[in-house]
Amino acid sequence: MKNNVLKNIVRFVALMFVQIYLFNHINFLGYINPYPYVLFLLVFPFTANRSLYILIAFLTGLTMDMFGNSGGVHAAACLFLAYLRPLTLRFAFGVSYEYNAIKLSKVSLYGRFVYISILVFTHHLVLFLLEVFNISNILYTLNKTLVTSIFTIILCIVFNILFSRRIE
Repeated sequence: MKNNVLKNIVRFVALMFVQIYLFNHINFLGYINPYPYVLFLLVFPFTANRSLYILIAFLTGLTMDMFGNSGGVHAAACLFLAYLRPLTLRFAFGVSYEYNAIKLSKVSLYGRFVYISILVFTHHLVLFLLEVFNISNILYTLNKTLVTSIFTIILCIVFNILFSRRIE
């Protein structure tokens, strides 16, 4: 128990540090910034208390908002991700999720890809819709969501594969 808490704290601090000091300064093609900090929310223990997970998702987004001066859009997107995660787990892993038999490091690459892709794409869609908040820029928002999601998904899968023994 104590070991899991320590692992999650280290994971949170490491991902936030890398996000804030490295990935927030990547501005590929003028508007593409990957957000691999969502990996913390994706790999957070599936058996954890749901209320605690929602609180942690909010605090994760709030931390990003404080360092990015983004006015709450990350907090809202992280909360949406937290609410959507059980449905996505059920969709991606089926019966295994119902019996709490999922270990992300033991799931096939395809299963990981589906799970990560759905949550990253919806997180980014909510994030950019709230950031732009103008229906006349919907094509720009969808384009930014798609391209940024692709980069974030790739980073999340690579990080998950590289650190899978430490993450689970």
